[in-house]
Amino acid sequence: MEFKQFFPSDILKPYVRHYYIFESDSDIEFEDTVFPSGDMELIFNLGSGTWESSVENKYLKTPGIELWGQVTKPLPIRSKGKHTMLGVKFFPHSAAYFLNDEIGLFNDQISNAADVIGEPVNTLYARLLETLNPGNRIALLEAFLIKQLKENEKRFFRIDKAANILTSIKKDPAENNLNNIALKHGITARYLHKLVYQNTGLSPTAFNKINRFQFSLKLISKNDLSLTSIAYESGYFDQSHFIRDFKLFTGFTPSAYLHNITPVNQLLQQ
Repeated sequence: MEFKQFFPSDILKPYVRHYYIFESDSDIEFEDTVFPSGDMELIFNLGSGTWESSVENKYLKTPGIELWGQVTKPLPIRSKGKHTMLGVKFFPHSAAYFLNDEIGLFNDQISNAADVIGEPVNTLYARLLETLNPGNRIALLEAFLIKQLKENEKRFFRIDKAANILTSIKKDPAENNLNNIALKHGITARYLHKLVYQNTGLSPTAFNKINRFQFSLKLISKNDLSLTSIAYESGYFDQSHFIRDFKLFTGFTPSAYLHNITPVNQLLQQ
């Protein structure tokens, strides 16, 4: 398995966390679980292999162009065959710049991006399949995203407002008083909740929880701090609160997780 990250051009840096290419030459079938990250993704499957995700306890094949909504609970997946995947990892709010639908509609599912974005993404997919050079593939993808961005400029002010609110929440993981955050931005707590959900698919509280969880995941993977220290570093009130949230998002306690880290899950958390 090989995973490479590529950073976006200056014009797309506010919207794209990174691009990535995942390649696997092995035909071995495997299962894994994706954890909540707070980010949405657009993935082009350019290899011969297939992916399946669990939907109501049944595994269904994912489309060639995957739009990943917000994952709010552990999502089982499995792989068959050899893969070449080109992915876009958006920031929590920034998929809203490129999509016309309310973001919450895509939560906990992998949608066919062609059904959401339309024919332009099918045309891009065909060109990506014809292009083998990674740099040229990313150039095609960037040109597509820039065009989509320009077509949706009218919504920028509302989405930018949501982004500023998320920055406030992220600065202090222990901050859970929505009234205080709303006051800082000159809006009501009710409007704050609506604004964040419409543009991220997450409530402010859910965003805060996933943000803390992701921070704790990085600390746990280093395996050089006690669980109590990780809990407080991540903004939890106590260790039991931390363990409860961690199990909710992974299906494991923090201690058990260390013995169940899989290569693909590590890649998907990057």
